[in-house]
Amino acid sequence: MNVLIVGGGAREHALTWKALQSPLTNSVFCAPGNAATAAIAINTGIEATDVDGMARFVAERDIGLTIIGPEAAVAAGLADRLMESRRLVFGPTRGAGRIESSKAFAKSLMERAGVPTPAYRVFDNPGAAKDYVRGERRAFVVKADGLAKGKGTLLPRDADETLECIDTLMLRRTVGDAADRIVLEEKLEGREVSLMALVDGERVLPLEPACDYKRAFDGDRGPNTGGMGGYSPVPSFGADDVRRAVDTVLAPIVGALRDAGTPYRGCLYAGLMMGPAGVQVLEFNARFGDPEAQVVLPRLESDLIVLLEAAARGELATASPSWSGRAGVGVVLASRGYPGTYSIGFKIDGLGTIERDVFVFHAGSAASPSGYVTAGGRVLTMVALGDSLADARDRVYRNVDRIHFDGLTYRRDLALREVETAALR
Repeated sequence: MNVLIVGGGAREHALTWKALQSPLTNSVFCAPGNAATAAIAINTGIEATDVDGMARFVAERDIGLTIIGPEAAVAAGLADRLMESRRLVFGPTRGAGRIESSKAFAKSLMERAGVPTPAYRVFDNPGAAKDYVRGERRAFVVKADGLAKGKGTLLPRDADETLECIDTLMLRRTVGDAADRIVLEEKLEGREVSLMALVDGERVLPLEPACDYKRAFDGDRGPNTGGMGGYSPVPSFGADDVRRAVDTVLAPIVGALRDAGTPYRGCLYAGLMMGPAGVQVLEFNARFGDPEAQVVLPRLESDLIVLLEAAARGELATASPSWSGRAGVGVVLASRGYPGTYSIGFKIDGLGTIERDVFVFHAGSAASPSGYVTAGGRVLTMVALGDSLADARDRVYRNVDRIHFDGLTYRRDLALREVETAALR
């Protein structure tokens, strides 16, 4: 079949790479794609939110399966439009995708479904939000209600910083109208885990869990980003933990969306916090995580297209993915200044020197006569497989050292906590 992958980041590069391994695929198209997908597939140049253009292309090229990558395409209603034309699509409708496009909606849905999540309050008036914080005299997580490309969650240390964060989002409008409404959420202590699952409207098929790193700098310091890297598997979150998360988090949410008349088909991502109060949900995403997809997909031994087609058809009952026993560690190579202001156009050197079993997925790069140049904040995600997390970590950082461009920055502590814990056993 012909396959269309919607999006143009490192996640979509990884999906394209994996889709091309399937004997079911004929041609793989990307919309819009990026400089690296152009080398292995066919870029269309159609923007991910151009629903009309996408629908025409799907009809003209007889696309057998459309795979939606970014949340903006979900919120634009791409799945709704393709389903109206009886085209097979892996990705939720706009209604089901509200679980990501509105934090307030997601929190309300979790309450109704009995899914554990931190206590919260919703505000559409900055003055009222600040009065509440002054009355409570403590810090809250401050979240923009709408889509903010990973930059809408702020983590202040005290009440004064919480007030400043409210101003940053609602008055300075650093993420635009995504913060016309905000959620103030109780702060939790613990370790975050990302659990993605394929959903066919009824059934939930979990993928291997991963951990990502959202803060810009080592030691979980600095501003939140779209993600600076991650690893999989997660030794502290095993098969029993996954089953409990499916039973107490994912399955109830899928049931609640079905009962509300917005059945969910696609990848459902749960951002979980493991802490003294047990597992609680910090957020849901209505798509594959980025950079989680880049560290999970290389570990998948099954045919990705078979699995995604089954989910899109509502036929996951007999699906059972096979996983490599190897570990994956991914490091995002970013432009200095990200997630704030950064410069682009710098030549990327060293891509031809990367070892086998080390993958480079492109996000913010562009083609030039001399090779690739930087064109975004998160430029590359480098992923290494190894016999253990320690092995994968050694390999990925050894290869990161082979890449050079002006302003290159990355975290140096990815998976270090797991490696140090394992060394103490």
